[in-house]
Amino acid sequence: MTAATKSNMEWNTNLYDKKHNFVFKYGEDLVELLAPKKNERILDLGCGTGYLTNLIAETGAEVIGIDSSSDMIDKAKSEYPDLDFRVLSATDFYLDTPFDAIFSNAVLHWVVEKEKAVECMYKNLKSEGRIVVEFGGKDNVRNIVAALRLVLSKHGHKDNAGLEMWYFPSLAEYTSILEKHGFTVNLAAYFKRETELKDNANGIKDWIKMFGSSFLQGIDDEEVNAMLEEVQQILKESNYYNNKWYADYKRLRIVATKP
Repeated sequence: MTAATKSNMEWNTNLYDKKHNFVFKYGEDLVELLAPKKNERILDLGCGTGYLTNLIAETGAEVIGIDSSSDMIDKAKSEYPDLDFRVLSATDFYLDTPFDAIFSNAVLHWVVEKEKAVECMYKNLKSEGRIVVEFGGKDNVRNIVAALRLVLSKHGHKDNAGLEMWYFPSLAEYTSILEKHGFTVNLAAYFKRETELKDNANGIKDWIKMFGSSFLQGIDDEEVNAMLEEVQQILKESNYYNNKWYADYKRLRIVATKP
């Protein structure tokens, strides 16, 4: 699930659905929190390949899915041809008819221009409309990122190591931004979610190739593979247990309304 970033992120939609479907599977209970009603107009912000958009639509709500990745939108359209999907950025979108609710799962940490995204959400909501969002919070995947930066620097790729491609705020920081732009925060939670990665042999390497590929741009494949093996070895002590790899996720979950 994607939105605007500073990097030239490319998405492998098949790998996303096959090995990293935990992203949208974990979003199923967020849909329960959204509690969509029949005929409500709902926006799925950063819809990815459309799984949760379809889940919302099954409740009878009128739903539109947007994503900045044309590859994701193409896959969503092919999977769910009866739904409305559009290529739009989280920081620059406007639809003529306002929404009862805006839903977003695992997206807003990709949006470094966070205030623009909040402004867009506010403008596209009806009065008394709500946002229901979950995304990476402070220290999300801290172990993975630290090990990757360390190995990149060690191998002379200091520019790659210094890339800032995510926004992982504290609960206080993000709720303050929402309140600054007029939202009333109704629910806010920060929690750990250690997330099992599917491939027991290459879990960390696959995760970086999927979500952190921008760190590897301009480096030849042979060196990338060697460095990823090194990263995975560093993380064995902290992120490998019960014979499985885990990503050290920290999440924010927020419900807020537009007065």
